[in-house]
Amino acid sequence: MNDLSPERLAWATGSRPYEFHPTLGSTNDRAMSLLLAGAPTGITVLADEQTAGRGRLGRAWHSPPGSALMLSIVLRPPPAAQSDVGMLGALIICEAVEALGVRGAGIKWPNDVQVDGRKLSGILPEAAWKGNALAGVVLGIGVNVSVDFSETSFHETAISLGDTGASTDRAALLRALLERFDQRSAQLGSDLLFEAWRARLNMLGRTISVLNTGGTNSAGALRGTAEGVDRDGALRLRGDDGAVRRVIAGDIAFG
Repeated sequence: MNDLSPERLAWATGSRPYEFHPTLGSTNDRAMSLLLAGAPTGITVLADEQTAGRGRLGRAWHSPPGSALMLSIVLRPPPAAQSDVGMLGALIICEAVEALGVRGAGIKWPNDVQVDGRKLSGILPEAAWKGNALAGVVLGIGVNVSVDFSETSFHETAISLGDTGASTDRAALLRALLERFDQRSAQLGSDLLFEAWRARLNMLGRTISVLNTGGTNSAGALRGTAEGVDRDGALRLRGDDGAVRRVIAGDIAFG
């Protein structure tokens, strides 16, 4: 069965405008060009194979055909809600994969979705500006569906839907994601969305190390207790010296 056939895509997307590309460099790049050209909010770009995708902190990401669900959605949130877009992406992935049978999906700050401590999915929000005004945001989403990590260096850190026993039907996953996107995007800027995202975080109260950090009073690697998160999503890390540092970006390692 071609799970992303035209018929299945029509079922998954409903009345939403979308583009599907058998092969594409980057869904985010294509969605950004649509955003800047005035495409409607909610338009979605999908690819079966992505050859020049990007992850957080500029990392390259190639996804072979049929192995993942890769999409980017155009949003035009209020400027004050821009930081909520990353929360939105991680949250709807958790909710969508649980609808397909995954148990215990959680978020490793800031927006990696994990199952059993292994990465299932990541997101990449990218903003577009016209002068000092926010023109919109592209929300890039990638979910490992049937990637075989067993013979790779990621076998202990990454996981696919197929490894969890959940459905690997990408059209069903897309439908679940878009349904939750429509529900949750109406909550951008609200405490309701923030609290739902925070409730999924799997590192609060734990000792962690943070690399590639940014923010006030932070540079290089930091270690401490993940004490909480600010309303804009920044991490509050209490170090061994008792000082609390605010971290706005970085990679987490537990312990």
